[in-house]
Amino acid sequence: MLDLPWIRAQFPALSQRHDDGRPVVFFDGPAGTHVPTAVIDAVSGYYRTINANTHGAFASSRRTDEMLAEAHQAAADLLGCDADEVAFGQNMTTLTFALSRAIGEALGPGDEVLLTILDHDANFTPWARMASDRGATAQVVDIIESDCSLDQGDLGRKLGPRTRVVAVGMASNATGTRTDVAAIARRAHEVGALVFVDAVHAAPHGPIDVRAIDCDFLACSSYKFFAPHLGLLYGRRELMARLPAYKVRPAGDVGPDRWETGTLNHEGIAGFLAAIGYLAELGRRVDPAAGSRRAALLAAMTAIQAYERELSARLLAVLGEIPGVTLYGITDPGRLEWRTPTLSVRLAGHAPARVARHLAARGICCWDGNFYAQNLSERLGVESSGGFVRIGLVHYNTFEEIDRLGQALAELR
Repeated sequence: MLDLPWIRAQFPALSQRHDDGRPVVFFDGPAGTHVPTAVIDAVSGYYRTINANTHGAFASSRRTDEMLAEAHQAAADLLGCDADEVAFGQNMTTLTFALSRAIGEALGPGDEVLLTILDHDANFTPWARMASDRGATAQVVDIIESDCSLDQGDLGRKLGPRTRVVAVGMASNATGTRTDVAAIARRAHEVGALVFVDAVHAAPHGPIDVRAIDCDFLACSSYKFFAPHLGLLYGRRELMARLPAYKVRPAGDVGPDRWETGTLNHEGIAGFLAAIGYLAELGRRVDPAAGSRRAALLAAMTAIQAYERELSARLLAVLGEIPGVTLYGITDPGRLEWRTPTLSVRLAGHAPARVARHLAARGICCWDGNFYAQNLSERLGVESSGGFVRIGLVHYNTFEEIDRLGQALAELR
């Protein structure tokens, strides 16, 4: 069980007050979460006491090397892999463009990549552009509109012997819908395709185990799970060693060095390491018997997932009582394991931007638009009229904040 008072005390941003004196409500997590004090201290501490480039003979450079090695191990503990299978980058989008270009070296006419309408554009356009550049074909899997889940029948029809890459999201950043990526990986490997998983939206909401998923690559962004702006890329060791990485000549040719171009964001990685420390501490508060960092992280993320299902149930119940609200994604209380606490809505008679402004005026932070899930917004017929209002919760949010959202939306009706 999560200790909400302790959790909220770790995040200084949550102490902010709106003009009416009430605490600001942050339901903007899918675009980037707030960070705990430990992360802020780690970033500033790096600048104060280290702030050196790598592989030097002097002490501060050696300390940077040590911090980076520990951060790679921490990332591996989060994802369930080995430290030399994780690379840091600017963000998931940049890493995906680089990886798609490398994989594309072996593709040509007659080859196919399989994409989905449900995905963020960062897991669509890089692969579609690569396919176009190489003369390959991009196939696109449709959704089941009633719950915004991936159409598995359509996937089966489009997955075949020509498929070389399957790029699929672990959870939709617009509707919160989770996808069984492990099952898709099994089907893709049966036809000899590589599997790339976008876990950006899934990472803050539950445990990740790349070995259990059996994906070939997985990417996420640490600023979505309480850390600074960074991207992480997991790749199977043998694939990361074999693919032609686009890099400068003096860079290393083994492990992450093949994929980490230029000087990394060292201060951000120091903050990432502190964020993993926060999650591990949370896990040990949940399960004092958790020994390794990996065990503590699994305990934390499992507890977070359980609490967020309760948040999802309350959010669905509150929104369901408001006339004129259209909910997108899974709304069945019996299927909450297949969604994150992120929900996109529309309110009849009110443009999403107007709803977002109304909420902002009451100290509630929500996004409006398509959130780079443009294919989905177009497929659902809402792109031309402003997209959605997205309500995105994480584990530092509360039931009381959800009730306050419901009251604010009811005012519009």
